[in-house]
Formats: sequence, structure tokens, C-alpha cells
Amino acid sequence: MEPNSVPRPTRQLTAEFEGLLGDPLDPSGPFSFAEVVEHEELDEVPPGAERLLLDWGLPERLVPEVAGGRMLNLESVLAVTRSLARRNLTMAVMFGSSMLGCQPVWLWGTPEQRKRVAQAVTAGDKLCFGISEAEVGSDLTTTATTAVLDGEHYVLDGEKWPVGNGNRARFYTVLAQGPRGPVLLLVDRQELDPESIEPKPIVRALGLRGHDVSGVRFTAARVPAAGAVIGRPGRAMIDTVRTLQITRTAIGGMSLGSMDAALRIGLDYAHERRLYGAAIHRIPVVRQHLVDAHLDLLVSDCVAIPVARALTLAPARLALWSSVVKYLVPVIGEETLEQMSKVLAARSYLRELVASGAFQKIRRDHCITSIFEGTTHVNLFNIATQLAALAPLADRPAEGSGELLARLFDLSAEAPVWEPDGNRLVLATNGQDEITRGWGAAVAELARVAAAECPPGQAEDLAGVVAELDRRRAALYGRVAEHGIEASSVAGSRTAEDHCVFHAASSCVHVWLHNRGAAPDAGWLVLVLRRLLQRLDRDVVLDEREAYLPGLEAVMEECRVSRRYFGLEAVLEHGARG
Repeated sequence: MEPNSVPRPTRQLTAEFEGLLGDPLDPSGPFSFAEVVEHEELDEVPPGAERLLLDWGLPERLVPEVAGGRMLNLESVLAVTRSLARRNLTMAVMFGSSMLGCQPVWLWGTPEQRKRVAQAVTAGDKLCFGISEAEVGSDLTTTATTAVLDGEHYVLDGEKWPVGNGNRARFYTVLAQGPRGPVLLLVDRQELDPESIEPKPIVRALGLRGHDVSGVRFTAARVPAAGAVIGRPGRAMIDTVRTLQITRTAIGGMSLGSMDAALRIGLDYAHERRLYGAAIHRIPVVRQHLVDAHLDLLVSDCVAIPVARALTLAPARLALWSSVVKYLVPVIGEETLEQMSKVLAARSYLRELVASGAFQKIRRDHCITSIFEGTTHVNLFNIATQLAALAPLADRPAEGSGELLARLFDLSAEAPVWEPDGNRLVLATNGQDEITRGWGAAVAELARVAAAECPPGQAEDLAGVVAELDRRRAALYGRVAEHGIEASSVAGSRTAEDHCVFHAASSCVHVWLHNRGAAPDAGWLVLVLRRLLQRLDRDVVLDEREAYLPGLEAVMEECRVSRRYFGLEAVLEHGARG
């Protein structure tokens, strides 16, 4: 099916939201770079920004239909998060913090709990997920907060820090040690004795200035027991880990928006700045930075979007796939911002002038994406622990995987509406990974289609880069299958990093196969696969005379001039036009 041949609710929603927020380079409006940076200097968000989002109904878009909201699916959340992050990542994190606090309620809450939280969210109230403690870090098993049952109340004692919306939240979803093991409690601030809850000061952070990153101290806080426990007592640790699979995926939208904004700033500047008698985008090294950044954005799109769709199509796979997104997309985002800093050179260091000085804010804010919801190392560990089961099956397609892969990667069709069910989320995939295991069948189909339908020479170029990836892929999974993997070791982390590359390569191939249109051009696919190969072998170089670069640069220029997203959608449309 040709891309965009069927109107999609997520695409329509994104277009409406983009129109609401406007062009960030227009100096007026609460989402312009000029306004955002001016108020950033005051540790504030622009006045009117939150009200605009509330009036449009953004909170309703984060509440599932079964709870009375208008959320479509996780892909739609990824899309609006990306749009918001293009202008101001602080605002995206502010709403994301509430979304995180809601997830256990959507997944395991009673109808009454869902109704209470949905009404609060749609009215503009904020939520906080009280997991973190100063001395705990990523080791949630050592959570010190306690919830003791006393008659008709839980007596809550402990401090959660640092957490988003810690001062401003009405509802707190709190992880505590309960009478029968770890428990998640839904705490309504309005029901507590004000003397039993102490907001902690907002933390002055490197980025996200204006966001409430703070904490809260509960001292003998009496929480009504009726309706307080979310899910089954004793399973809170497991449920917390499963909850994070959703928000880890959504964080990919924050990185995508940051990358898109930075690339736009860098590309505009490269066309405006003249040195040595010409615009600097003609300088080979500058051109390389711009092209590499766009290829990285394409890879990130190919990885993040199908995993977001998996929440409603294959939720059990998020145990692995969400960590792939959470590791790879923010890391690629960091590298993209570094590339753009080299294009902007001295201007990247300034808090004014180019794009009103927005680049330095984007760079500072984006740092959080590889930290919260599990650091880079935590996610690599999670991936590594699952590779021993996956490696022996890496060359065996999962039974009946064809239909699932088509639904994950055919971007002309909408993913199903999300109906939350926490029991469909698991802790490990046990080797079930249709994307990674579908590599062999996908590249065989790629060779057949390219030979029959693509312009001359593309089949040979695809075969060359696929063979290089295939050789390294076989060595990696063969080594793990034979010798195992020590997940906590440095070698284990590096193996997990390489797995993410092969997951990404398979995703890119599947995106092309399922969205190639009537006039397929695989030039962009050759380039992204070579770019992924560079992550495994630094000696691989994209020649500036590469035949496929002009086509990619034409898409970049179309997007720059029309002020639309960079990335996958535009490239697929261009390829379909031939």
C-alpha cells in the first residue's frame, strides 16, 4: 500500500497539533524559540503555553478511551510528544511526568481509580510517579518508603526524590514497602493532612528549566485504604518495571523532536552562513554532518515507530524492544546534537542569535532522555540479559511472524486503539523477537524485490551492505549462542549495543519492504544501512560523491523550505514519487 493512501487518525492528529503550535522560528507565540529561550533564562515556561495545550485537549489525548479519554495508541503519543519536543522539551517532560504517573492506573487500576485519575488529568491536574529515592538509584528493591496498614488507612512514611511534578502534583503513584511486600499506592493529596506531606525544593538542573523536578516527604500520612492499592499487593516491583516499558518507548519521541529541531536549525544556518564565497552547506565536512544527522533521524524513526505500535499489536515484546528504543534513540540523539554543534560552531555555544539561542537549550534538555526511566546502562543490561535466549533463535523466523511484521511496519495503516491490560506485558521475551529473527527472510525478500523493481545498481549496492551486516550479525549471535553472555560486564554491554544495531537494520529493511510504494527507490535504505554499519566499523565511510546523496538532500531541502518534519514520512513520499 502506498504511503498516505489512507487517511490515518495519528497523521491527522499530528497535523492539527503542528498547526496549533506553529513554526518555532516565528518570534510570536508561547512555543516560539524566542519566547521559550527568554523564559528559560528565568527558569520558567512561557505564559500561556500550558493553557494552550489544555484548551486543545492534550491531557485527553493521554487518557485511554476505556477511561473516558481520547488517546488513540502509543504511536499517537509518540507523535504529539515529538511535536511538543520540537519546540520545548521541558513541556514534553512536564506532561510526560503525569503520563508516567497514570500508567499503573490504566494498566491495573479499578474502574473507580481510572475514573478519578482521568477526571483529574483532563481537568489539568498533574500526577507524579513516586519511585526514586535519593539513596536507591536504579535498585528499586531497596526502596525505603513504607506503607503500614492501620485500620482503614495506610500510614505512609518516606521521601521520594527527585521526581517530576513533585510539588505540583495532585495525585502521587507511590512505590512503598507494604504489609505483604512492595505496593503501589494511589495517593490523593487533597485527602491528606497538610502537615503530613512536605514538598521538597525544586532542584536546579542543567536543563528542563521551569519544570518541577523536586520531591515530596510523607510523614505518618494517613491514606484511605479503600481504593488506594493499584494492582495486586506484593507485585508492585514487577508492575513498576512493566510500566516503564511504555514510557521508555514514548521517550523516543522526545529525542526525535529534539533531533528534528536541531537538524532544522543546523540546516537553515548552513544555507544562510557564507564562507569562502559560498554557503557552508557546500563544504564537504559540513555536508557530511548534515547528511549523517538526517540518516540517524531516519534510523531512529524506523526503530521507534514500530515499537510504539507494538503496545497494541505485540505488547509482550516491549520487554526487550522498549529498552532498544530507550538506549538507541537517545544515544543517536546525543550524537546528532553533537553533529549540529559542529555545523553551528561558535554559534552552538551562544544563548542568543541563531534561532534565538534555542540550540543550547535543546542540547541541555536532551541530556535527560538517556537518564530517566532507566539509564543507558540499565537498558543495556536489560537487553543483555535477554540475548542468551534470543541468540540460538536469531536465524529462525518466528512462526506466523509475517502478519505481525506487516502490521508493525505498514505505516499506511493505523495501529489499533489501546485497551490497557497490564497482564499482557511481561518481564522477558524468552527469545521471541520477530524483528531480529525476521532478518533472513526480510533480506531475501529485499533482494528479490530490488532486482525486479528498483533502479539499476541498487540491488547490487543493497547486497553489498547487507552482506557486511550479515557477516557481523552471524558472528555476534553465534558467539553468544556458544559462549553465553555476562550481562553485567562491559563486554555484555557492548554486545547489547551491537544487538541494537542489528535490530535497527532489520527495522529499516522492514520499513522499506512494507512502504515502498509503486515506484520504489531504495537509495535511502542503502544509506541508512551503511550508516548503521559505521556503528560497527568506523572505517566505513560515506563517500561525498555517493550517488544516493543528492536524492536524500533533495528531501532535506523540501522539508527545510516547507517547514515540515524531517524523517521517515517525507523520505517515503519522495521514494513513492520516484
